[in-house]
Amino acid sequence: MSTGTRAAALAACAAVVMTGLTGCGGDGTSPAGSSAGTGGNAAVKVGLITKTETNPFFVKMKEGAQAAAKAEGAELLSAAGKFDGDNAGQITAIENMVAAGVKGILITPSDSKAIVPALQKARSAGVMVVALDSPTEPQDATDALFATDNFKAGELIGQYARAAMAGKPAKIATLDLAPGVAVGRLRHDGFLKGYGIAEGDPSVVCSQDTAGDQSKGQTAMENCLQKAPDVNVVYTINEPAALGAYTALKAKGREKDVLIVSVDGGCTGTKAVQSGQIAATSQQYPLKMAEQGVKAVVAFGKGGAKASGYTDTGVTLITDRPASGVEAEDTAFGLQNCWG
Repeated sequence: MSTGTRAAALAACAAVVMTGLTGCGGDGTSPAGSSAGTGGNAAVKVGLITKTETNPFFVKMKEGAQAAAKAEGAELLSAAGKFDGDNAGQITAIENMVAAGVKGILITPSDSKAIVPALQKARSAGVMVVALDSPTEPQDATDALFATDNFKAGELIGQYARAAMAGKPAKIATLDLAPGVAVGRLRHDGFLKGYGIAEGDPSVVCSQDTAGDQSKGQTAMENCLQKAPDVNVVYTINEPAALGAYTALKAKGREKDVLIVSVDGGCTGTKAVQSGQIAATSQQYPLKMAEQGVKAVVAFGKGGAKASGYTDTGVTLITDRPASGVEAEDTAFGLQNCWG
């Protein structure tokens, strides 16, 4: 690589860092301009852009991408939003990565619709774009999607909750994610289908957004208890929100008579299922998403075809309180396969 080219690549990396994102070098992958594992040829550059760096789900995703890049002799550039929903930060990261010469970008979109124009520009520049975990709207705004079937994840815990209630009238609180995020809507809609109810059903007595945050989950549950003190089923977008809900319920002495179900399958959440704080969760596998995504970009960078369509990376219901007619694994399985 020429001095000028190297300087441009390093400047692009610096721009990522300067915008509050993480990127380029120092993350366990080969440094910019290296040729590790490629027999003297330039390493294929792979970009990874997650919603945040702090969520254990995305930490594990980055670990998976790093391991796969090392195994494939590729160079990983990584970036993350300052917060969940930081669409502007993700757009900046896309632009910087395209300038740095990545062959493909793996992204967990913070805003499924607003990110689309930036992704279209990247694809027009010849970059393969793969969504991880969350689809864009429309889904074909990316070349491919490697993700949990988030609708199925919601459906599994909905089926479980309905079976566990055993015909008892439900008073349901849904602690959701945020407007405009496909993964939140898919899990919510899947839960309703699994429970056998439609949007607007009177059994849903409260709905609050939590941004997937534990403290906001606690506040949301407190609000729901004020609105509907007789809540007996709580659906949560993820396990941090579920633990926040549990804290609010415990403060009211309700933690033992309210059924909490969730999605993610992180190690902390799986332990919460084991202890009985959460009745069941749908476990997903971020490391697998990242590994498969990196391999797809490397294959394209070496002259292969672009990845296309949807690849389901799996989901498993985890509970130690099995419900009749609902297939599940116990927390021993969950702890062997958890993350975070």
